[in-house]
Amino acid sequence: MRYPRGLVRGVLAVGVLAGAAAALGARAEPQAPKILIDSVAGHDSFDLYCSPCHGRTGQGDGPVAPALKSQPADLTRLTELGGGTFPTEGVRAFVIGVGRPIAAHGTSDMPVWGPLFRFFESDIRVRERVANIVTYIESLQRQPAGSTDQGARLFKTYCASCHGVNGRGSGPASEQFRKIPPDLTKYTARNGGVFPSERVRRIIDGTGVAAHGDRDMPVWGDAFQGGREGLTADGAKARIDLIVRFLEAIQERVAH
Repeated sequence: MRYPRGLVRGVLAVGVLAGAAAALGARAEPQAPKILIDSVAGHDSFDLYCSPCHGRTGQGDGPVAPALKSQPADLTRLTELGGGTFPTEGVRAFVIGVGRPIAAHGTSDMPVWGPLFRFFESDIRVRERVANIVTYIESLQRQPAGSTDQGARLFKTYCASCHGVNGRGSGPASEQFRKIPPDLTKYTARNGGVFPSERVRRIIDGTGVAAHGDRDMPVWGDAFQGGREGLTADGAKARIDLIVRFLEAIQERVAH
């Protein structure tokens, strides 16, 4: 069977980028790079398909960047360049290869990920994977000068794929779970008008709450410390505290 030249070139590009991403892991056992990974989480897909060129922070400083004809875009400035609004549909179009105004994209400079993803997995998983990548890129956006909304950024990065950006349980990955993720904006209403800070903190951290921390929800206390950023216990706690404060800020008002 003969495949379109563009698709074959794209597959080769995936292999190159996957190999570069694998090279980032210290002392990893040599193995053939996977074209697609089982996880559809935004940060996992971004690490494999985007970070070799755009860098793990999205600033265009990935290990493959020096070999490219033009510098990869700084993805952390998209909201700034969009006048304060993240261009969700525009980013999605670039990822899947629809309506790109720059002819250089989609060839040797940047693979057209949409057709490549669809070549290897179902349309449902492709939509989920792309939506999660876009959400993750949104979470990388630079905060305006003086902004303290770090909790919102952390929530978008680690929680929104399941719980939704608004915390109501409508994230792009929510449909794959046995139970729909809870509406996090109703904690105060369900607790008699008082936001249960400590309980929410334990749920996120995974301490003392047996129902959480399994495959339905990661133990973020461990994940933050064991992740690529290698936070200390105090650093992980500080990050969880920011998320808890963000959740408290988005609670629905309780009628009196």
